[in-house]
Amino acid sequence: MRITPLDIQQKQFSTKFRGFDTEDVDSFLELIREEMEELLRENANLREDVKRFDKQLKDYKNIETTLRDTLMITQQMVEEYKNNARKEAELIKKDAELRADEILKDAQEKVIMIHEDITDLKGVRRHFKEELKRLIENHLRMVEFDKEREEETPTEGS
Repeated sequence: MRITPLDIQQKQFSTKFRGFDTEDVDSFLELIREEMEELLRENANLREDVKRFDKQLKDYKNIETTLRDTLMITQQMVEEYKNNARKEAELIKKDAELRADEILKDAQEKVIMIHEDITDLKGVRRHFKEELKRLIENHLRMVEFDKEREEETPTEGS
C-alpha cells in the first residue's frame, strides 16, 4: 500500500499517558508530507522527462535507421552507376574498335582496288605502246614501200 501526502496529513495517533508531544508529531508529519509532495512532483516530472526522452530516442533511432538505409541505398546506386559506366565505356570502346577495323578493312580494300587499277592501267599502257609501235612500224613500212615504189617507177620526166 502506498502512502500519499494526504494519508500523512490525515493520520491521527492515539494518545496515551506520557506519549509524544502532539505538536511535534504534527509538525514533523507536516514536514514529511511537504517533502513527500515535493518528491512525488519531482518523480512525476522525471517520469515525463523519461517518456519525452524515450520518444526522442525512438525518433533518433528511426532517423538513424532511415539514414543508414539511405546510405546503403546510395552506396548501391553508386556501385550500379559505376558498373553501368564501366559497361557503357566497354561498349563504346568495342564499338570504336569495330569501326576502326571497318575503316581499316575499307582502306585495305581500296588499296587493293588501286593496285588492281594500276595493274590494269599498266596493261592498257603496254597495250597502247604496242599498238602505237605497230602503227608506227606499219606507217614506216608503208613509207618505205612507197619510197621503194617511187624508186622503181620511172618518173615522167626522165
